[in-house]
Amino acid sequence: MTQIPADHPGAISANPHANAFSRTDRSRMGVWWWTTDHWLLGGLVVLIGLGVMLSFAASPAAAARLGLSNPFHFAIRQLVFACMGGGLLMAVSMLSPRGIRRTAFFVYITAIVIMATLPFIGHEAKGATRWLHLGGFTLQPSEFMKPALIVLVSWMFAEGQKGEGVPGVSIAFVLYIAAVALLLAEPDVGQTVLITIAFGAAFWMAGVPMTWVIGLAVTAAGLLMSTYFFFDHVHARVDKFLSPGEADTHQITRASEAIAAGGLIGRGPGEGVMKRHVPDMNTDFIYSVAAEEYGLILSLILIGLFAVVVVRGIHKSMKLHDPFEQVAAASLFVLFGQQALINIAVNLNMIPTKGMTLPFISYGGSSMLAMSLTMGMALAMIRKRPGAYGEVDGPAKAGMFGL
Repeated sequence: MTQIPADHPGAISANPHANAFSRTDRSRMGVWWWTTDHWLLGGLVVLIGLGVMLSFAASPAAAARLGLSNPFHFAIRQLVFACMGGGLLMAVSMLSPRGIRRTAFFVYITAIVIMATLPFIGHEAKGATRWLHLGGFTLQPSEFMKPALIVLVSWMFAEGQKGEGVPGVSIAFVLYIAAVALLLAEPDVGQTVLITIAFGAAFWMAGVPMTWVIGLAVTAAGLLMSTYFFFDHVHARVDKFLSPGEADTHQITRASEAIAAGGLIGRGPGEGVMKRHVPDMNTDFIYSVAAEEYGLILSLILIGLFAVVVVRGIHKSMKLHDPFEQVAAASLFVLFGQQALINIAVNLNMIPTKGMTLPFISYGGSSMLAMSLTMGMALAMIRKRPGAYGEVDGPAKAGMFGL
């Protein structure tokens, strides 16, 4: 057989870097590239890019309000957060399902411990103690707790369904109740609602009896309604939403005006005026900034991107053969989509106001890094690998519960 010289254009080099991202590249990066869903990865990269772009639009007004000398202070920080988030997303998406379980376990324990100490060492803002100051960075541990909790309860539901004596459902509820108790102590009703929806999705997809699912739904609805009577800020926001003429609705009114002023194509980049009058336009109301400056077209593109990521992610998740991977991946996409839905619904004045960020779009380091962790975990679950979609049996699990 005639040998092809090493310097021939058609030869495959022994150096793995010479054929980077080719299908013959068996390096860690090459395998990751060819086993990751490119449509989902591309959608997430576009969302991160749009978030940085919109941060440059909203940063000058936010910086001027705080008297900062650099008008792009928040935009530059968001760019740094985006680079860090992109690296975290890629690194986490390279993990195996076992690696995701281990990561979720340590993230959950760490977040729960920090949340338990927040009443003593946390930073209070707007009547809630949800943040921890670390130098020039403000950490919100509950943001990282959410994806970790969803992975762990999905794991426990899957273990419980095996019928091997593992009290998976009981352990899952203990993990969930611990998280809810600490969230309500901050208080943070919005995040409680968010993880309850994702927990319920995992509970339902795990194949538990429908009567249990209905019982959980009824209990959750009752507890949600009770927050109206136990938390003053919930009471005030619901009353403001139901009777806007009798309360101060400055934020949501300005956000609605910004969306209306944008029209079809918007006022133009940087030409929005409402961001100068609302303190949270670069965080909770960034969607309104996008609508005012870029119009209905970008607004629909944003909604479409979120929809594509969630629908495709759940579709890919449902094709997985391992119960844990299937439930965990789908529930993470539900968590991601539900947070986007709540933020956009608040901006459109469809539900009472809630301080919840728009994933990858709103300014904030905790939000960016936590959402990168969430989507990194989801991408890792649906990656193509032996056994994932039933081609070949996967490797045997080891350790307690397969940890």
